[in-house]
Amino acid sequence: MTRTVRVPSGGVFLATDVHLPPTGPAGHPYPAVLVRTPYGRSAHRHEARAWTALGFAAVVQDVRGRYGSGGDWRPYTHEETDGAATLRWIRGRRWSNGRVVAAGSSYAAYCALVTAAGGSDGVPPDGVVAAVPALGTGETAREPSGAERLLGRAGWWAAHGDRADSDPAALDRLLSKDPGLLAHLPVGDLPARLGRALPSWPGIWQARRTDRIVRDAPAARIPLLAIGGTHDPFAADTLALWRAWGGPAGLLLGPWGHRLARDPGPGARPEHRVDTGGLTADWARAVCGGSPPAGRSGAVALAGTPHWFPADALVEPAAARRFPLAAGPLDVTLLYGADFRADPARPVRSDELRADPPRTPDEPADRALFVTAPLTRDTDLLGPAAAELHATADTPAADWFVRLVALDPQGRAEPLALGTARTTRPPGTWSTVTVPLGPLARRLPAGTRIRIEATGHHFPAHARNPHTGEDPVTAVRLLPSHRTLRPGACALLLPVTELRGSGAVPDLSQEIRT
Repeated sequence: MTRTVRVPSGGVFLATDVHLPPTGPAGHPYPAVLVRTPYGRSAHRHEARAWTALGFAAVVQDVRGRYGSGGDWRPYTHEETDGAATLRWIRGRRWSNGRVVAAGSSYAAYCALVTAAGGSDGVPPDGVVAAVPALGTGETAREPSGAERLLGRAGWWAAHGDRADSDPAALDRLLSKDPGLLAHLPVGDLPARLGRALPSWPGIWQARRTDRIVRDAPAARIPLLAIGGTHDPFAADTLALWRAWGGPAGLLLGPWGHRLARDPGPGARPEHRVDTGGLTADWARAVCGGSPPAGRSGAVALAGTPHWFPADALVEPAAARRFPLAAGPLDVTLLYGADFRADPARPVRSDELRADPPRTPDEPADRALFVTAPLTRDTDLLGPAAAELHATADTPAADWFVRLVALDPQGRAEPLALGTARTTRPPGTWSTVTVPLGPLARRLPAGTRIRIEATGHHFPAHARNPHTGEDPVTAVRLLPSHRTLRPGACALLLPVTELRGSGAVPDLSQEIRT
């Protein structure tokens, strides 16, 4: 019941596997699930079999220029038109009843979303599933502040860029041979050191964030199921998409990274190892079966507990409580670094998370480091968080990274939140810099301390700011930046809420459908 066909679109043919259910009367039409992927359609065979067992036709397609599909591979360029052509093709098949759900995760989620936006002859799919969505070239290459996501993009382009297939371990092999690879300057010339031509590499840094998908979401009318993880780098985009969607919108947000339940984060429990495929199938069956979801709903896992709570328990950004980084309710102590030096030659590293960050006393501090007193009670954090730094830099350009770390009573460190802001101001200008920290969903047990690190770099996850005002992608001259904070004017904005197990969601499938 599986065959490979070539779907025409814009002068090229797209390799497409069509999987049909094994049972049913001859000529019986089915609803379909469409997955368009750059990672090879063969990787979705198990998923496709699961869909067909539930009575869906599963249509899995290599995007243009990848694996079996013709044309040139230009990420994010042809997905709207190719998705619309494929949607039109599906609806013209004898085995199709005309109902189609567009689904995908990461890049494939973008494919599903732009298919929903473009539709086919003005008729969008009947629903869209977007898991850990990577919402565009600029959106994946840069934080909302503009800070460049160096490690993530270098890894993705080394594995998938400017080639018809993939080599997922490419960057790891290169780093094992050349540990200083990502420190190469300028960042825009990194392919020369990789030893492989990547002609599209400069273009990803020229693309700016447009946030088009989220911006256009209020006009959507079809149902959305957004699935994300609080430890996914695109968690804030997932939450923003769900909040902005104009049609019925369901949310499933777990304590996961980019691979969802296969990538559990701190505080994840066995109760959070949910069958996202089965939940998605229940949702798609409702969408295609004449009982589509209504309104905005969803479920959010509270890490550190076994519970899921209704998504309306998420604290709105404006309702977050303000905790001064002075005495105050959290009893915060500045350990060091009210004056610190952000030196690109010795950046604070993203791959080091220690209970006690190393410091040589006779050298300038490389960060401001605060720590709270042990929490006197279990504390639930559910919603977007932020930090406010009243600070100045002696350079015209500066990145500000804030990292929250949970220290358990034994002193073990676990990541809690990370955010960044970029400022361009005359040297010596004092201002309050607001650093978004993304969504939190975590219970911190009594005795936990929160460590707050304010730094100027987070390398190699993010490119180093040269502090000169030059583009970090083309700069070859990096200068240190002296930073000063007024701790009494700094604060954390935390989404503190009061949750009880009795308010937990009893049925995840029902919660994302109502």
